[in-house]
Amino acid sequence: MALGELHNEERELQHFQLRIAFAGVVVLIAFGLLVTRFGYLQIVQHTYYKTRAEDNRISVVPVQPSRGLVQDRNGVVLARNFAAYTLEITPKLVPDVDATITELASIVNIEQRDRRRFKRLSDESRGSDSIPIRTKLSDEEVARFAANKFRFPGVDIRARLFREYPLGLVASHVIGYIGRISGKDLEKLGEGSKLAEYRGADHIGRTGLEAAYETELRGTVGSAQVEIDAGGRAVRTLESTPAVAGNNLILTLDIRLQEIAERAFGDFRGALVAIEPDTGGVLAFVSKPGFDPNLFIDGIDPQNWEALNNSPDRPLNNRALAGTYPPGSTFKPFMAVAGLQLGKRTPEFSIADSGSFGLPGVNHRWRDWKLSGHGTVNLHRSIVISCDTYYYGLGNDLGIDSIHNFIGRFGFGQLTGIDVPGEKPGLLPSQAWKQARYNQKWYAGDTISVSIGQGYNLATPLQLAQATAILANNGVVYKPHLVRHVQDPNTGTSRAIEPAPERTVALDPRWVELVKKAMVDVTKPGGTAAAAGLNAGYLWGGKTGTAQVVAIKQGEKYDEARVAERHRDHALFVAFAPADKPRIALAILVENGGHGSSTAAPIARTVVDYFLLGKVPANMPDLNPDAGDGD
Repeated sequence: MALGELHNEERELQHFQLRIAFAGVVVLIAFGLLVTRFGYLQIVQHTYYKTRAEDNRISVVPVQPSRGLVQDRNGVVLARNFAAYTLEITPKLVPDVDATITELASIVNIEQRDRRRFKRLSDESRGSDSIPIRTKLSDEEVARFAANKFRFPGVDIRARLFREYPLGLVASHVIGYIGRISGKDLEKLGEGSKLAEYRGADHIGRTGLEAAYETELRGTVGSAQVEIDAGGRAVRTLESTPAVAGNNLILTLDIRLQEIAERAFGDFRGALVAIEPDTGGVLAFVSKPGFDPNLFIDGIDPQNWEALNNSPDRPLNNRALAGTYPPGSTFKPFMAVAGLQLGKRTPEFSIADSGSFGLPGVNHRWRDWKLSGHGTVNLHRSIVISCDTYYYGLGNDLGIDSIHNFIGRFGFGQLTGIDVPGEKPGLLPSQAWKQARYNQKWYAGDTISVSIGQGYNLATPLQLAQATAILANNGVVYKPHLVRHVQDPNTGTSRAIEPAPERTVALDPRWVELVKKAMVDVTKPGGTAAAAGLNAGYLWGGKTGTAQVVAIKQGEKYDEARVAERHRDHALFVAFAPADKPRIALAILVENGGHGSSTAAPIARTVVDYFLLGKVPANMPDLNPDAGDGD
């Protein structure tokens, strides 16, 4: 072998050894880095990754509380809960929702209205929401889906508590309803720092008492730590914090009286509010027509929503609370008290009613409802026969600001503060109001119309009932309320809504008794409600009223038969009973019902007969059997 060749082999060996050494160093460095990283993860980051692993192994599931019950004063359940299965889809986990629903329809019954409701809920929901495609599944449907669940990732059956309103339309505007929480709800809850209280919750009170007493009814959400396997299936519950059920509401409402009142309206639209004068407790709260709150619990389908929302009868409008109407002649007793209390009239003061009233220098005459007039009329008779002319003169003598300031003490033109949302204040006008609203001065002719409950004068049926209760209670004012007790279902203890006088309207007892006696005579022979008061078996006081819907030109006579039904006058009646110690005060408005004496007063008689005597009209259909003894 040549010397050159030996040198080449030595160099190659040296190079090979260097490469081996370099590779060994690289391996050692890499191994060192791995050991270092392993040590970092196992020692330094141990707590962090252990927590992450536990999070993947353990799922924290919210536990929904049972919503509180709503019961009437006798224990009849008006809102309750029941458990049922729902079929739910989490859209973010399903690639093709429409195709999945179509395939699901071959296993469980899915109707077109279910699809429409699902679409609406999807548009309103949070991105992570599980949305029901079917509710209240039968056991057979649950079994069929369970056998096919592997085909439907992102679709689950859940056991949920459902809200139910067993009496349907009865008292629907009082109780209200719950609805699924939407993205807008979450934004509002976040602004009010209440978002954590609704963690995992599905529903929230929307209207009526369900909304007003949401914090009492909803309860407190619990939680459960559930161990899950690699497939996401629950293996066992590790730890749980039980949910706390919501409080029950015991109402002042008498649901049998409520149903009697609703049925007494027949096919008429309108409202009725009945109050206990000496507590402010609401005995009946009617707005006709009503609606079925069960439709809204899991999202009303578009077809039903359109039917309710576009109905000319406006069943979603709470007429008792937010319907504002001219009070008509039911305003006259309060005008009479004002005239006596402010010294503008005495009991003996009389007018010669020729059938109309005029103001000096004004080329217009205001007619009485009786064109030939009533002859000689004093204050007592003015109420009994409802003489317009008497009150035209009284209103002119009082002036609008005196009317506004004094009669406002009975609650006209302001909120009563009842414990349900959505109340409107009505309108008791003044000079300042007209200047601010229309930038116009007040004219004497404006006062003439207001003095008989027309013109700018507007009141809700609730306000009329409250004002009547104040008068019946000799000026003592209680805030109207619907909740009597808040009951803890866990301990059985109750927190009473204590009735306490808010204030007292300073009234001379002589004048109050004089006006109340005249209202009693309204229901006797010769009074405008004599027919409704016939053979009552008790003394009661009332006042009829008729409120114009469309104006009648001077010189024309109102002919109901020639007027479209929805342009006919509204019928009103206010009453209290029994006369010596009133236990009930009520106001009734019948939309386009014509005359208070012939339409509204008979409804009042039916209600008072039942309340005082327990009488149910022979021609009235059987009451709902669910409105029986309390549960």
